[in-house]
Amino acid sequence: MHPHRDPRGLWLLLPSLSLLLFEVARAGRAVVSCPAACLCASNILSCSKQQLPNVPHSLPSYTALLDLSHNNLSRLRAEWTPTRLTQLHSLLLSHNHLNFISSEAFSPVPNLRYLDLSSNQLRTLDEFLFSDLQVLEVLLLYNNHIMAVDRCAFDDMAQLQKLYLSQNQISRFPLELVKEGAKLPKLTLLDLSSNKLKNLPLPDLQKLPAWIKNGLYLHNNPLNCDCELYQLFSHWQYRQLSSVMDFQEDLYCMNSKKLHNVFNLSFLNCGEYKERAWEAHLGDTLIIKCDTKQQGMTKVWVTPSNERVLDEVTNGTVSVSKDGSLLFQQVQVEDGGVYTCYAMGDTFNETLSVELKVHNFTLHGHHDTLNTAYTTLVGCILSVVLVLIYLYLTPCRCWCRGVEKPSSHQGDSLSSSMLSTTPNHDPMAGGDKDDGFDRRVAFLEPAGPGQGQNGKLKPGNTLPVPEATGKGQRRMSDPESVSSVFSDTPIVV
Repeated sequence: MHPHRDPRGLWLLLPSLSLLLFEVARAGRAVVSCPAACLCASNILSCSKQQLPNVPHSLPSYTALLDLSHNNLSRLRAEWTPTRLTQLHSLLLSHNHLNFISSEAFSPVPNLRYLDLSSNQLRTLDEFLFSDLQVLEVLLLYNNHIMAVDRCAFDDMAQLQKLYLSQNQISRFPLELVKEGAKLPKLTLLDLSSNKLKNLPLPDLQKLPAWIKNGLYLHNNPLNCDCELYQLFSHWQYRQLSSVMDFQEDLYCMNSKKLHNVFNLSFLNCGEYKERAWEAHLGDTLIIKCDTKQQGMTKVWVTPSNERVLDEVTNGTVSVSKDGSLLFQQVQVEDGGVYTCYAMGDTFNETLSVELKVHNFTLHGHHDTLNTAYTTLVGCILSVVLVLIYLYLTPCRCWCRGVEKPSSHQGDSLSSSMLSTTPNHDPMAGGDKDDGFDRRVAFLEPAGPGQGQNGKLKPGNTLPVPEATGKGQRRMSDPESVSSVFSDTPIVV
């Protein structure tokens, strides 16, 4: 027989079992109640518009979304929550009065993916401020008073995809955030609109891939007007990038304290934008990217002859690399033409055309420093220089002539005129050649007593002034004399 059991004993055990189960549940979850100032729905806590000066301390550890917007929070310290919220993925702190955030404030929320700090009173973003948020994807900082952004403020945020910095007072463009392969490799949207940007690193921005430029918003900034700025945004407009197409009327620049739309700068006489072709020389190695507006798209290249480019080089010189780029090895003239890239993505498809021009000569040949055109030009210049040297720098004969010997008798005077430097043609003078000296030739007037035989002067005598026998008359010598002073034979002195 079985012993008889009193059912009243079971009823006495029920309160004890209930208390035991409650203690077990309490031990497994330290905080189970919803804060008094918040509304709770499962793992969502809404503490918005409660005029809270501080963050509630009794936050459940299982919280996934915490809304603290529209309150009176002014500082976010490292100990703002004593509980480590490892499951929190969204934190909303907009429309408060935050002017200080500790560099350790985000240590308790390491798995945060969405952070809204918009419409506060932040003035600076210090170094390593968000370094603990290594999986953060979206960061909203618009409508603050941010003037300075430290270059290390966004370090260790490799997963960040969208960064909103509009409606602040930023005057320096943070190029380090968008450079390809920089700190934020997955950043697809950077909103810098409505700031105080005047100068942009235009050459660096032009080199950015299309998927970054597509989400780079720069409207409502007092940019300086110039043709390079016009060319930049005209290229973005040609590519139909969202950052330009969505805000064409708000893209303006400043010139002489006046606002001008960047697409209407006729006063600068900027040339019309034209898409440039790729240029290469014989034997070059060239990589042409399929510059799509979205990452991770499947890409197919087609040659100018409508043939699909394979992943490996077969008979030609072109192939497709692993990242979808067009790779040329040892470019040839026949490789020139228009190549088409067909890109297919999850949300849209895109078609791009690229023109390649191949010059029929090598840029750097073996032991060749100048091509044929330059060699011909240099040869012509050298020829002209040699001709000028020959015409103007040939040594003059007078340089070799000696200095004229002065007369040993300064007292001798000739009433004559120098007629020429014709050398003496007397055949008797052949034995005494002195072609290097200057010789003077004179025709002598009728001589007086000082004249010697054959009409030559005697040393030490001077020619007397002949007496006039009548107006216009001269004393004539003997017409029979062979050495008449009126003879055409020159006398060398």
